[in-house]
Amino acid sequence: MKEIRAIVEAYKSIDFTRTQAALATVVRVEGSSYRRAGARMLVLDDGTYLGGISGGCLEGDALRRAQKGIALGRPSVITYDTTQDDDYQIGVGLGCQGIIDVLFTPLRAGHAGNPVEILSGLTDIRRPQVVVTVTGAPVQEGLGRTVVGGTGLGGPDGVGGMGFDGLGKAVAGGMGLDGLDAVGERLAGDIRSCLEERVSRPVDYGEYKLFIEVILPAIHVVAYGGNYDIRTLLQQVRELGWDSTVVLNTSRADRSMTRVATRVMDNKETGLPVIDEYTAILLMSHDYRTDMENLKKILSSAAAYIGMLGPRKRAEKIFDAMAAEGYLVGEADRRRIYAPAGLDIGAATPEEIALSILAEVRSHFSGRNGASLRLREGSIYGHPL
Repeated sequence: MKEIRAIVEAYKSIDFTRTQAALATVVRVEGSSYRRAGARMLVLDDGTYLGGISGGCLEGDALRRAQKGIALGRPSVITYDTTQDDDYQIGVGLGCQGIIDVLFTPLRAGHAGNPVEILSGLTDIRRPQVVVTVTGAPVQEGLGRTVVGGTGLGGPDGVGGMGFDGLGKAVAGGMGLDGLDAVGERLAGDIRSCLEERVSRPVDYGEYKLFIEVILPAIHVVAYGGNYDIRTLLQQVRELGWDSTVVLNTSRADRSMTRVATRVMDNKETGLPVIDEYTAILLMSHDYRTDMENLKKILSSAAAYIGMLGPRKRAEKIFDAMAAEGYLVGEADRRRIYAPAGLDIGAATPEEIALSILAEVRSHFSGRNGASLRLREGSIYGHPL
């Protein structure tokens, strides 16, 4: 989400009466690659760009391709093959050993199918959303062009609002692609599958190729506490592009701490911050009674991760005290409560402890165990968030 937000903000600052732009999007990856499908790069006609589609090996060529697309005014898909020992192949010798399809789309301000304007409405989502992009299609009769680059929002029932001018009646769940009416049900099924698995993937329907991208909400960290170690954690959260809410005594809070948080809430306010299944709660007051009272408040919330500082014995003492007061911490809650919070990396300083905790938060939402990548069998990429 961080890259999408940065691209959207940069796009909003463009004066399209003087500047033209294009968007480069990775729409398919086969084999190994530094970036995965969905990586983006905003390119201006003066050669400046934001974002990235690889580890640096493809950006130079992609910049030239995007500028060419701007000049020609039409989208195109370019395949980069880094698996071949070909001295003329971009990226050869870098060890990626992958095949990467990149879609280059000239951007028109106000156009219904402008992918960046579609993404601009998804920067603050709290539920997964789907964006569907046409990456391959035949030339449409009577139009003399294809609909490659067409983009729209998808849902469990298909896709609507793709913004393809003059393509006739809507078929295939509203995509308006002649010849796709027969696969509308298949497309809707594929979208549902991607939403359920929370993965993005390219799909083929005969002459048509589409990229179904699942856009997930940014992780939201809610930190309870006002001590100095909160600030370094919030700074790292911000650098990751996640959202944050800090709950503390605002009358005594350091202003530098409150400035780095996305939202600030006074601990005397009634009610809870916005908490959903993409929220990680961290109890960091360093006070036994305060942490217990805060745990009582948030135990019934939808938070997927709850982290507590301090040794395991301290957490068990809190659980026992809560049980005596009628607040039962059941087995399901214990699976989402991490006490002590953080991965075992030998962290000692506030910065290292924050790194340890946030790495564990990321591994939790990814469904990973936080082990070394060298121990992982198969692809290092998996469940995205």
